[in-house]
Amino acid sequence: MGMSLDAAIERFVAHLRGERRLSPNTVLAYERDLTQLRDFLQQRRQLDAPQLVAVDKLLLRAWLGHLARELQPESIARKLACVRTFFRYLQRDGTAPDNPAEWVDTPKLGSRLPAFLSAHSAAQVVEAPASTPMAATVRARDALLLELLYGCGVRVSELVGLDIASIDVRDESLRVVGKGNKERRVPLGRPALRALSEYLGVRSSFCHPKTGAIDPRALLLNQRGGRLGVRSVQKLVHRYGALGAGRADLHPHALRHSCATHMLEGGADLRVIQEFLGHSSLSTTQRYTHLSLQQLTASYDRSHPLAQHGTTNGRANDHHE
Repeated sequence: MGMSLDAAIERFVAHLRGERRLSPNTVLAYERDLTQLRDFLQQRRQLDAPQLVAVDKLLLRAWLGHLARELQPESIARKLACVRTFFRYLQRDGTAPDNPAEWVDTPKLGSRLPAFLSAHSAAQVVEAPASTPMAATVRARDALLLELLYGCGVRVSELVGLDIASIDVRDESLRVVGKGNKERRVPLGRPALRALSEYLGVRSSFCHPKTGAIDPRALLLNQRGGRLGVRSVQKLVHRYGALGAGRADLHPHALRHSCATHMLEGGADLRVIQEFLGHSSLSTTQRYTHLSLQQLTASYDRSHPLAQHGTTNGRANDHHE
């Protein structure tokens, strides 16, 4: 009898944690996708303990069709990529003879880019805590949170993982642990340094209401003295997006994307932005940065010879009378 699907998933998750040393959030995402596949197989074929061999291309196609009722093509493609990675590992391990996910087409994806804000709107969002009626301690924390998302372009997972030790005030920089546990240094601008100073002055106020306990390492704390979570950050960004720019749908990644876009508009080199954001590939940076038509036109007018006044004189005077 072959290996059960549950046992195969457990082995794969242990590989991701131990050998590949992926972040807890990434491992959880893989495990969640594979568990959803297991549940679908269990319900569709009325199996108590599905076997790995039961996952074939027909089942995967049926699963993707089921997912398409509620999910966008991007989400479905990610789940299929997860299954492909899962079976590639099992093939190398000698557990699976083939990879059924290789025979399933990836859904066609659009070229939609993440939402971003204008520089004015981004400033309004970042400054929104200052005009919000709440405790000064919470205003200080939320101001720093927004400064780091927009001013430093960090991912939300990187933000909540920051420790006090991640800050180098003397060097005016931030040590960020990104995808694949890769570290990078990100400069802290003056607004971020001011926000950091104000928050550190009141950080001790974020403690457990009964025990007074406080996480000694985490930079950003919740009202109970623990590390602020991803979901809490998302809710806060929704709130300040609505207050500052009328964007209740604003996501933390939109602030990161806005940061990169505004850096490019300000003349930063793509390679610099790549290092700043922690992208492993320059093509990813190119996808996350773009210029408006107006800015492209302005750049053309400044740099292209045919757009300059008087540069066509040679041609104009070169015609035959």
